[in-house]
Amino acid sequence: MKTKKILGAALGNCVHVAGVMSFLRLAEETGAETHFLGPATPIADIVSAAQEWRPDVLAVSYRLTPEVFVALLKELQGALTEAGLGDIELVFGGTPPVAEIAKKSGVFTRVFSGEDGPAEVLGYLNGEDTSGEDAIPPQTLLARVKSRRPYPLLRHHFGLPDMESTLAGIQKIARARVVDVISIGPDQNAQNAFFRPEDQDPMQDGAGGVPVRTLEDMRSLYAASRAGNYPLLRCYSGTRDLLSWAQMNIDTINNAWAAVPLCWYNALDGRSNRPPAESIPENLEVMAWHGARDIPVEVNESHHWSLRQAPDSIAVAAAYLAALNAKAQGVKTYIAQYMFNTPYGTSYPCDLAKMLAKKQLIEELIDDKFTVLRQVRTGLMSLSANMAVAKGQLASSIDLALNLDPHIVHVVGYSEANFAATADVVIESSQIIHGVIRNQMHGRPDACLDAKVLARKDVLLDEARLLLEAIGSIRQGRSSLTDPSVLAKAIDIGLLDAPNLKGNLYARGDIVTAIRGGACVTIDERGQTVPERTRIERVFGRVR
Repeated sequence: MKTKKILGAALGNCVHVAGVMSFLRLAEETGAETHFLGPATPIADIVSAAQEWRPDVLAVSYRLTPEVFVALLKELQGALTEAGLGDIELVFGGTPPVAEIAKKSGVFTRVFSGEDGPAEVLGYLNGEDTSGEDAIPPQTLLARVKSRRPYPLLRHHFGLPDMESTLAGIQKIARARVVDVISIGPDQNAQNAFFRPEDQDPMQDGAGGVPVRTLEDMRSLYAASRAGNYPLLRCYSGTRDLLSWAQMNIDTINNAWAAVPLCWYNALDGRSNRPPAESIPENLEVMAWHGARDIPVEVNESHHWSLRQAPDSIAVAAAYLAALNAKAQGVKTYIAQYMFNTPYGTSYPCDLAKMLAKKQLIEELIDDKFTVLRQVRTGLMSLSANMAVAKGQLASSIDLALNLDPHIVHVVGYSEANFAATADVVIESSQIIHGVIRNQMHGRPDACLDAKVLARKDVLLDEARLLLEAIGSIRQGRSSLTDPSVLAKAIDIGLLDAPNLKGNLYARGDIVTAIRGGACVTIDERGQTVPERTRIERVFGRVR
């Protein structure tokens, strides 16, 4: 593919160059060859440079008086035409009033104002059709990721207790153009009994999300999103009838990707009455269904253990098990979700180390048939009820998470400790994260090289591999880690365990953990840290 050549300059008497320089830096990140002529560049010099360098794109900026720009634009057009350069693609950047004149002129392929950010610029540079106000960005996940790289997509959960406010909110979010993916959150009645209305409890309508009850409800959610930047939609899976949910999500909202658990959404977490031995095979079947249709899959697994205070070693092993089982079921595009700030009290060095250990194990599975997209998010329970404080925590969390170079940032509304995010909260939370990302677009110190992070990562890799080996030994054979009965047995005997599972019929719940030095570790009755090898030996000793 031919390297695109882009020539940039600040037009006429304008000395403001930050915008055009930012544009050219982003262009370089997409592989383009750029040349900058400088501030206050006379039109004759621009034309001369264009004749000599023959760029594919001429990017000009102007941030001064709109009335002066009208005359400059007419002069630029005439000079380019006279020089035989009328076929050069023109791009403009400037203040909103000047940008409005540039748009109305019809001269420019793309016009950027101060309201646009790196995501919009990269969309243009990566070939996204942005030629008109109604241009629709890519409507598949992989194409949308490609059009934005290296800028990540932003995803936000949304679902209010009634359909009318949810539909209005989706349209408002879409028109704000700040979110690429809206994750629809159905209420618990829908998740558990959409296809079994006789099991629904009217007293629970709207609990935890939007009360979708019919196919037409789902289609109306999609219709509401057909505005603004046309965000992708996806929907959380049901906790029963998962295959019926999967088909419905594809038929009604063009589900961008599926999110299913491996060991959860059952009697372990109370979301359904299914025991793990029953739910795990069904969850694997849902993964296989999506894999056969080339639909990306996210497996919500690792952070469910951390949310229940499991030690970090179990969380890391669970992340690998989720990806391994997805691959075994034929999933081709896997979305690895990394939830930071969980359990509460985890330090930043230990948090990053845990995520890097997960990332290494998961990405060891990559081959020509298995692709991994990284998705990072703030821990839901980490945000303060003081919403001003929560905004700072949200920004700080994603600042750390960007060390993983994510393809997707799952934004958590800053209001979640108080109330479910409204459309306004979704927009503001997303704008906060856009601000964090923009500040990091041109480089940052690499926290992944921190000595404490690397030391903790190595410990977790060793412990997770020991645990995976132990789980595999329950039943000999290469496929044992993808055997549902083995996974259910690992939970039953306590190889996979968490303190918050105490009293559960299908888990041990007798492990005790604590935050020590910023890490979540197993401790004994004296409060001493228990190495993972010792914990495994005790589990097998108890079983024998």
